[in-house]
Amino acid sequence: MPISITDALDLIYENVTTISSEIIPIEKALGRIIQEDKVASFDLPRFNNSAMDGYAVKCKNSESISISNEVIYAGDNPSMTLQKNCAIKIMTGAPLPKGTEAIIPIENVTIKENEIILPQTIRENENVRFAGEDVKKGTTYLLKGEKTSAYSIALLASQGITHIKVSRLLKVAVFGTGDELRPHYEKIESHQLYNSNTPMFLSRAEDLGCEVSYIGNAGDTIASLEKTIKSALSADIIITSGGVSMGDKDFTKEAFQNLGMKLFFHKVDIKPGKPTAFGMIGNKAIINLPGNPLASMVNYEIFVRAVIRKMSGRKEYYHQVLTTKIKEDFLVRQGKYTVKLGVFDGNTFMPIKKQLAGMLSPLHEANSMIILTPKISELKKDEVVKIIPIGFELTSNAKENLFY
Repeated sequence: MPISITDALDLIYENVTTISSEIIPIEKALGRIIQEDKVASFDLPRFNNSAMDGYAVKCKNSESISISNEVIYAGDNPSMTLQKNCAIKIMTGAPLPKGTEAIIPIENVTIKENEIILPQTIRENENVRFAGEDVKKGTTYLLKGEKTSAYSIALLASQGITHIKVSRLLKVAVFGTGDELRPHYEKIESHQLYNSNTPMFLSRAEDLGCEVSYIGNAGDTIASLEKTIKSALSADIIITSGGVSMGDKDFTKEAFQNLGMKLFFHKVDIKPGKPTAFGMIGNKAIINLPGNPLASMVNYEIFVRAVIRKMSGRKEYYHQVLTTKIKEDFLVRQGKYTVKLGVFDGNTFMPIKKQLAGMLSPLHEANSMIILTPKISELKKDEVVKIIPIGFELTSNAKENLFY
C-alpha cells in the first residue's frame, strides 16, 4: 500500500538526524545553519548616541541659545557637560555629552552668528538612540537552527564575533540507473535517452546549499548498482533516479537493501511520482525518485528538500504554505492526491495547463506547486488556495496542512 504524503514526511522528520558541525569565519558563513545560540556580550548600541546630525540641547532651553565651539563626532569620547541655554553640535552616531535631553536636527534650527533658534517644542529624548535599545546584553540575538543571511552576519560582527559554529555542508551524491540513459555530453542513438535527471538533481542540491558529486550511471544489474552505491556512501544523502518501479530491471531498492538500507517507504500516494522510496544506511539518507523528470522533480521538492532541511539542522524544517487565489478556472482529474506545478505571480497562482510525468518544460516554467486532495475536480477563478513555493524558501517550525 502506498504511504500518504504526510506520513512519508513524518518518517523523514523522525529518522533523519543533524550532521556534524564546524567552526568557520563569519565572512564564510553566508547561508549556513547556526549550531549554537548567540548571546549578546554587550548592549547594542553600546552607549547613548545621536540619531541625527544636529545639536545636543535641553528641553527647557529658550528659543535662542548659544552654540558651543565644540563638535562631537562619531568615535569621540566627550568629557564635557551640556549647560543650560547652550547647544553642542553633534554628528550621527556620536556619544551624547552629559546633560543631553534631546537632539535637534540641523535642518530644524536657524543659525544667527554664534546663536541658534530652536523649534518652539522640544520632546525629551528626541533623536536619541539608547544603549541596548536594539540588543540588550545577555539576550539571545541568533538562535541555533537559523540560517545565516548577510544581516545576521552583520549582527555577529556588531558583537565582535569572528568565528561561528555551523553545520558543515551536506554532501549529496547522485547517480542514475538504466542502460537506456546516456550522459548529456555523449552522442546517442535514436533509441536512447539523455539523462536529464542527474544534472537537475545535482544543480538543485547545490542551489540548496549542498556539496555535490556525480557518481555516474549504474547499469540495470544488482552487481552494477551495488558497486555504484558503495562508491557513494561517503555522502550524507544519496539520490537515485529510476529503477524503483515494477519493471523487470528495477533493482535499485533491492541493491540498497543488500547493503544494509532500512527502508521506510517505497510508494507514496501521490500523482505524479508514486514509485518514490526513502531509507537510511546508518545516518545516510537514501532517496530513490521516479525516472520521469516531472515526477522526480515534484518528489524532490517535497521529500528531498525536507531531508536537506532536517539533516542540515534547520530549526524551521517543515514546508510552509502560501495562501493565494487562482488566476483562471482550471479543471482537475479527481480521485488522487495530485500535485500541479504552476506560476505564482505575487498575486495569483495558475497551474501550468499541460504537464505530464515525463515532461521537462513545465519544470523550467514553474515556481510553485499545489497539492490537491482526491475530491478536487475544479479550481475556480479567485478561489483561495494553498501553494508551496519552489523558487524561494518558505519554512515553518510547526507542521502545516499542505493540501487543498
